[in-house]
Parts: sequence; C-alpha cells; structure tokens
Amino acid sequence: MAQSERVLDLSGVTVRRGGNQLLDGIDWQVESDQRWVVLGPNGAGKTTLLNLAAARNHPTSGTVQVLGERLGAVDVFELRPLIGLSTTAVAESIPNGEKAFDVVRTAAWGMMGRWREEYDPLDDERAASLLRWLGVSQLADRPYGTLSEGERKRVLIARALMTDPELLLLDEPAAGLDLGAREALVATLSGLARDAAAPSMVLVTHHVEEIPPGFTHALVLSAGAVVAAGPIEEALTSESLSKAFGLPLTLTANGNRYTAIAT
Repeated sequence: MAQSERVLDLSGVTVRRGGNQLLDGIDWQVESDQRWVVLGPNGAGKTTLLNLAAARNHPTSGTVQVLGERLGAVDVFELRPLIGLSTTAVAESIPNGEKAFDVVRTAAWGMMGRWREEYDPLDDERAASLLRWLGVSQLADRPYGTLSEGERKRVLIARALMTDPELLLLDEPAAGLDLGAREALVATLSGLARDAAAPSMVLVTHHVEEIPPGFTHALVLSAGAVVAAGPIEEALTSESLSKAFGLPLTLTANGNRYTAIAT
C-alpha cells in the first residue's frame, strides 16, 4: 500500500441500534502513514466506531470505506484478513486451553482455536517471531487461560499482526494492566507506531496516560459525535477533553506522554 493511501474514510456515518443512536454524523479519514488514538468516555461510541473500521458492522446511514472498499459493496470475509483486530470480544472467544503459540498461529486461518487446518513452516516462523518480538516467546506452550492479563494482551497483539495486516485496530489494549505492565506495553506499541513498515494503527482508550509516543493523530468523541479530530497536538487539548468528559480537565504534556486531571 502506498504511504499516502487512505485506509479509512467515513462520511456522514450514523449508527442506530434498538432505538439508540450510537454514532451521529461521523466524518473521519485515516491515511496509511498515520497512527490514531480514539478517546472518549463510556458510551461515546468508540467501540462502535472500531467495529465499523474492522468491517464487523455496517452504518445505519452514511458511507464507510475500509482499505478502499465500501462496506455493503464488498465481501467482508475477503476484507477482514487485511485488518488486525485486538478487542475484548476477540479475547473472550479464545479457548482457555489453547496454547499461546496457536492463539497467534490460528489467525492465519481466521480461526479462534485449532481444528483440522494445516500450517506451513512460514506460518510457524511468523507466529514464533511475533511472540519473540512482543517479549512473550517463553509463553508459547502455555495455555491461554493461565496467562496474566498483560501476557494475554501481548499474545492478542501478536495474533492481530499474524496476517501482516494493512490496518491494526486495538481496543483498550492497556485496560486491566498494572502500572508496570501498562508501561511495558505502551513502550512496545510506541516502537510499533514509529516503525515506518508497520500498518496504519487505531488505538481506542479512555485514558491519555495510555497513549504511546509516536501516535500522530487523535479523535475525541462524546455521545457519538466528534468533539475534535486531527494532529494530536491540535485535537488533544484541555478544552476538547473537558467537553468530551463533561468536567473541567487540565491536560499536561510531559515529553511525548500525557496526563489529565480535574481542574
């Protein structure tokens, strides 16, 4: 994919489910060389937006183009292997007895557990190299259900990268981690974000402290609508966060990291 190619293009996107409006007229574009963080409170529409980007859902109105293909006019089963996805729903679908190595490797077939599929040596090599790169190669033979939360997060990111995707979507990858595990994961994601060969990235979080250095853009949501969007230094401000979260907040930048406290 060319460096400047658009990977996500949402125009006038609204999503309604069961009488509730989850997204309201969203316009959002992501280029292939950008790394976006999506912030907002609970109920802001972050996960709904990520499911659209993952071709796991369709808008009620408006248009969504993912990797140049319009949802509703493309076979999503051909599109999804090009998208790496790490979410709570994926995590909960992994059999607890599955070895960490197979959690990663089965992504090559779009499977959540071993069945009768066959893998070639290149699949084995890639799964092993991803576990090694994420610092969890020693866990390859451990059952997924015995891993710590931080270990699971790293295995799931390796799984999301298994198919060499053009778009990587991470839904709250640092949720539930203690301080040490969070900082280690943030450092890993920062390295990935700064790698020019890495896929386009979208990371959803509630907390500015979890934004890895190297992320270039921010989308701030509230009640299903865009509060701010653009280069991170322009979109991520005390004003945009205060509006999104509904209370006065002061955002502080410390180098390439952020903190936010109530004023």
